[in-house]
Amino acid sequence: MPDTIQRLTVAQSASTPGSSPSFRPRRFLRNGHLQTIMGNYLRRINRLPAAVAQPVEVAPAREGQIASQVLCHCHFQPQEVRASCPTAIIVHGLEGSSDSQYVIGNGNKLWNAGANIIRMNMRNCGGTEKLTATLYHSGLSGDVDAVVRHFIAQEGLQSVSIVGYSMGGNLVLKLAGDLGADAPPELKSVIAVSPALDLGPSADALHEPMNRVYEMKFLYALLRRFRYKATLFPDLYDPSMAEGVRSLREFDDRVTAFYSDFASASDYYYRAAAARVVDRIQVPTLILHALDDPFIRLTAASRSRILTNPNITYIETQNGGHCAFLADPDATANDDGYWAESTLLRFLLENA
Repeated sequence: MPDTIQRLTVAQSASTPGSSPSFRPRRFLRNGHLQTIMGNYLRRINRLPAAVAQPVEVAPAREGQIASQVLCHCHFQPQEVRASCPTAIIVHGLEGSSDSQYVIGNGNKLWNAGANIIRMNMRNCGGTEKLTATLYHSGLSGDVDAVVRHFIAQEGLQSVSIVGYSMGGNLVLKLAGDLGADAPPELKSVIAVSPALDLGPSADALHEPMNRVYEMKFLYALLRRFRYKATLFPDLYDPSMAEGVRSLREFDDRVTAFYSDFASASDYYYRAAAARVVDRIQVPTLILHALDDPFIRLTAASRSRILTNPNITYIETQNGGHCAFLADPDATANDDGYWAESTLLRFLLENA
C-alpha cells in the first residue's frame, strides 16, 4: 500500500494540501500508539496574544433550565482588517478544551498567517460546567453553528473556517452535512483531523484490550465531570446512574443517552454520527485520517461516501496515530514537524 492515499476533488496546483509531500512519521515514532501519546503530551510553545474570553449562547433557557453557553477564547487581528482576515474556529476533542495542545499549535500557526483565532470550548469543557445545565455529546453540531453565526454577525467576518479534531471533527463534519446547500456564504471551508465520524465502531474499538488505557482515561474524566454536574444541578442528575460503568459505550448508554434524549447508546451513535450526512457536504472540506489510528474506525460505507463527494479532499496516511501526524522537523524549511497542522493551514488559506 502506498504511504499516502489521496483523493483530490478538483484540479489543484502543486501547492495544495492534496499534492503536498506525503506524510512520513518522525524517526522512532512509526507506531500509532507512540504517535498518539507523544502528540498528546508534547508541550507546545504558545505565542498567541492574550485571549478575549467570550461566552456564546448556543441554546435558550427552557423548562426552568438556564440557557446553555459555550466559552470561546478569541484572538482577533486589528479592527481595521479583522473582517477581511480569514477566521479559524478550532474545536477540540472528547474531554479536551480550548487549551488542548493541538488547539494551541494550530492557533499559533494560523495567527502567524494572519488569521483571527477562536478557540471554542464545547459545553462543560474548559471549566465551564456552570454555563449549561446539559451534558455535552457528539451530536451538538448546532453549537458550532451558533458560534459561527454569532461571530459573523458580531465582527462582520467574511471568511470563516471550522477546524475540528476527533470528536470536534465529527461535530464540524456533521454541521456541514446538516447544512448542505444552506451553509452561510461566509463559511469557506471545513477541516477534520482524525474525526470520530463513525461513532459506534470507534467507541467499541476503545474497548479493545490494546486501547483500554485510552478508554479508561476518557471514562475517568467523563465520570468525574458527570459527578460534578450532579453537585451543580442535583435536581437534574442522579450520580448513581454512573455506578459500575466500565466502558465508554456503557457510559453513553446509561448517562449520555438517558440525559440527552436518545433511546440508547446505539441510537445516539447513529443519530450523532457525521457518517450519516457526510455525503451532503457542499463546502470545501479536508479530512485527514491515519490507518494506524488506535481507536478511530472508518467503515467502508463511510469511506465510500467521502470519496464520492466532490467537495471533500480526503487524505489517508499509513501512519500518524490519533490527532498526531508527527514528522521530522526541518528547521531550514521552518517546519516544526506537525504535518497535519501545516497541511490544514494551506487548505484553509487557499479556500479563504
